[in-house]
Amino acid sequence: ADPPSSALDISVATDHLAARSGKSCVAAALPAEVSLAPSSTRGLHHLPGDGLHLRMRLRCPLPPTDLVYTLKESLKPQKSYVFYCQSCGDVIVKDRKFLRVLPLPSENWSALVEEWCCHPNPFAKSTLHPQHDDCFLGDTFFLLNSRDEPHKSKENTRVICKRCKAMLGETVSADTIKYYITEVLIRPSEGSFTQTPRSQFVQRTIAQCLVELSSAKSTFRFTIKGDDGKSYILIWLLNSDTLLVESLGSSSSNSVFTLFGDVFTPSSGPLGTWNAVKVLYQPCIKNRNKDLADAWEDDIGVHPLKFPSETCMELLLVLSMSSISLPPSLRCMNSFQVRNSCD
Repeated sequence: ADPPSSALDISVATDHLAARSGKSCVAAALPAEVSLAPSSTRGLHHLPGDGLHLRMRLRCPLPPTDLVYTLKESLKPQKSYVFYCQSCGDVIVKDRKFLRVLPLPSENWSALVEEWCCHPNPFAKSTLHPQHDDCFLGDTFFLLNSRDEPHKSKENTRVICKRCKAMLGETVSADTIKYYITEVLIRPSEGSFTQTPRSQFVQRTIAQCLVELSSAKSTFRFTIKGDDGKSYILIWLLNSDTLLVESLGSSSSNSVFTLFGDVFTPSSGPLGTWNAVKVLYQPCIKNRNKDLADAWEDDIGVHPLKFPSETCMELLLVLSMSSISLPPSLRCMNSFQVRNSCD
């Protein structure tokens, strides 16, 4: 907002921030677990169209590490699980118990073998297919034996939900189905299905995937690809330790989808707090940023992630709406658009 005509007084304490102009005062009290460092305050200035900018340091305890959900940690051998369609809650796989839950190698493992071997690739014609009691985990999907599954589409290789017709995955072979982690909710058999807003689930799942891969493989650039083979988004992960504190009265999170909103719920009171990941992104639909997308395609430091095309468009919409919620001066960095995603 534009500054008032009278003088504006900004006061900073460890537990609140206040702005006074004449007889009016606007104050924001921080949640109990968050405090400010008043001595770190700097950079107070006004930008037309943005309003007042102020930088300061926040202090807060580190979030518990066990709050970060990963598929590899949630699925255990010898335990029974139910698989639900995330969109409508229909049961896809009921009471399945696995003897083995195994991580798959990188999707490019076969090409790497060719570089390692001085003779023809011995695995060129081999594929990794799970048996009935197996679950194989990839970066963005898991493989199940499809012996008794009724969800395979007869028209093509897509696997669809029989109730809401959402795409769940695709057939890999006559007895193997690939389910995408953004489309299926997995719960222990003794548990129950709890509906999570679609946008929150997509953001949470993809963000966790980015954080996990960046930690495991030191990869920070990702290409989001659809099941149609097209590139939809280029994402550059900046950090995963940002704390986002915002007023719930005018919060962008009320109208824009907030990542991990169902796990890290905002604190009660005038402010909400979220642990956030910060990403830069560029859309690639309709040949936008084609040269950059082609360069990333050939860069071995960029990790491709494949999701259903509809999910890629959902993610792009969320990213775009989040960028719009930022002040204009903070929406871009080095030609990339900025997105603060709460985890």
